[in-house]
Amino acid sequence: MPPDSPWLATARHTLERTKLGPYVDPRGVVEEVADGIALISGLPDVRLDELLRFDDGQFGFAQMLDRERIGCVLLDGADSVQAGDVVRGTGDVVRVPIGPGLLGRVVDPLGRPLDEKGPIIAEAHAPIERPAPSIIERDLVAEPVQTGLLVVDTLFALGRGQRELIIGDRAIGKTTIAIDTIINQKHSDMICIYVAVGQKTSAIRRAIDAIHKLGAPERCIVVVAGAASAAGLQWIAPFAGMTMAEYFRDRGQHALIVIDDLSKHAATHREIALLTRQMPGREAYPGDVFYVHARLLERAAKLSAEQGGGSLTALPIAETDAGNLSAYIPTNLISITDGQIVLDSRLFHEGQKPAVDVGTSVSRVGGKTQAPALRQAASMLRLDYAQFLEMEMFTRFGGMPDGRVRAQLTRGARMRAILSQGQHSPLKLSDEVALVLAVQNGLLDAMPLPALAEFRRALPAMLARDAGEIVRQIDSTGRLEAADTQTLLDILRHAIASAP
Repeated sequence: MPPDSPWLATARHTLERTKLGPYVDPRGVVEEVADGIALISGLPDVRLDELLRFDDGQFGFAQMLDRERIGCVLLDGADSVQAGDVVRGTGDVVRVPIGPGLLGRVVDPLGRPLDEKGPIIAEAHAPIERPAPSIIERDLVAEPVQTGLLVVDTLFALGRGQRELIIGDRAIGKTTIAIDTIINQKHSDMICIYVAVGQKTSAIRRAIDAIHKLGAPERCIVVVAGAASAAGLQWIAPFAGMTMAEYFRDRGQHALIVIDDLSKHAATHREIALLTRQMPGREAYPGDVFYVHARLLERAAKLSAEQGGGSLTALPIAETDAGNLSAYIPTNLISITDGQIVLDSRLFHEGQKPAVDVGTSVSRVGGKTQAPALRQAASMLRLDYAQFLEMEMFTRFGGMPDGRVRAQLTRGARMRAILSQGQHSPLKLSDEVALVLAVQNGLLDAMPLPALAEFRRALPAMLARDAGEIVRQIDSTGRLEAADTQTLLDILRHAIASAP
């Protein structure tokens, strides 16, 4: 071959760039595998939460580091992993796709599509664990999140960037409140992420169908880690959903994430901890279960203008047993969040839906985030309703109340009636303001309770016909001038007087 051959020159250049010397290929070996956990020997340099790759293409993450073994949580089924398999570290952590390509899709916690709409077009991949925004990067929570539920918007107003816990016994409407809030964002600028953790397939299907039928699915992401999913997928699901939501928050947009539910996530965390032989604590939960949920929910925040002004609102859901709010996980979550909407099984079975217990529910942000028109109309509603509930309880023991007490009971019964609301039927802000004004000013006192349901159904059309400009002002600005308040009251009074 001639010395000036191009092939020889290329080979010489390649050899010059090649680094010769010993190469270390760290490998671990699976010692045991069961229940979605692989115990691995070797790999002394693996870090906590590092992503590990098995020879068959399976992945897991290091959850427990011991002197002799690594406890690896598998991210898929353990059927293909066997004792003796080779494992390698990746030097990376679990990442999920982020970007607008996820909108309108149903995915698993790793971002793999579950809706048969083709591959996910991701803008990038981000770690599921990220530090929460610092205090200096945050701003005051002052903008409202309209849920469309009168009992929540009037008594326990939510703000963009808030973390409000929805808690109660099994099957009394916790998920319905969250789904109604997502549906009500159909005409807002909020991106919604619904994360299902450990839920039945039928329940997940109902939630997805409601969002697609009544909401704006093109601005929603559904992350599914059902009851049949691997424990590893259920564990990372809330963190994956939070990372997907942070993409929009960090770009000056507004996002809402629902995590359904953290009680099942805590049970999964306990299962993984016991299988990896971590030290159990109270109720067999590991000692870090509080920190796990705290670092997750702290990522919800309203960012300052310097950081883009975006927000991420979190609505975690938790389940209680027999209404026991003092259990371990409920008390943890109550102390982490900015308030709680407590649902009561007694109210639910009495037909009061949403079955919100106004005595134990609270929003620690409250009226500061309420739309000004609704705050003005409902300024005395909570106090009046609480007085009615106390008075009703005492009058059950007998005795003839005087005229003033009878008037309070009559008005309180109508307050309770308007706070009751059907499933998946959120109200516009203008409808909420009109209903509260009507009941607070005694316009509904003479109306029979059975007729209130028909009045509520006819109210939106009547307002659009007779008070269109006022309705547009309330819905667009959230404000109601004093003169318009009187005009709206006159319209309501005339409509109620002419009602059959």
